[in-house]
Amino acid sequence: MAAKLSKGGSGRYDLGQNSDINVTPFVDVMLVLLIIFMVAVPVATVSIRVDLPPALTTDNPPKDPIYVSVHAQSVSIVDAPSSTEYLAGDLARRFAGQGKTNPTEEVVMIRADGDVRYEQFMNILNTLQDAGYYKVGLISEDLA
Repeated sequence: MAAKLSKGGSGRYDLGQNSDINVTPFVDVMLVLLIIFMVAVPVATVSIRVDLPPALTTDNPPKDPIYVSVHAQSVSIVDAPSSTEYLAGDLARRFAGQGKTNPTEEVVMIRADGDVRYEQFMNILNTLQDAGYYKVGLISEDLA
């Protein structure tokens, strides 16, 4: 706070209070900070050269996945041209005897009913892995 140096007080040395804010130091500090940041920002934004690999474009669009629906008594397989229903035991012969395509490039999406036992579901996953299908995804539903 600053003191008021004028008369009008009750005593000889009584100084009244002055409530004015002296903004000169504040402006000085802001101008100094502005200059510091104006000098520091170009130094901080030095560009670093990064050699990124080129984007590879393929002429082959991705294949449609094979959908496997697991029910309590049977397994339905839907691939692009056809839809076939198998018994759970016949599934191994279907995938093992395919031979037309490379199974490591195929994508298999599996969905199962709520009444399917965990053991039956894992047997189907193991059958797919034994046949060479390693790109397996699980389809779930949002119950909310």
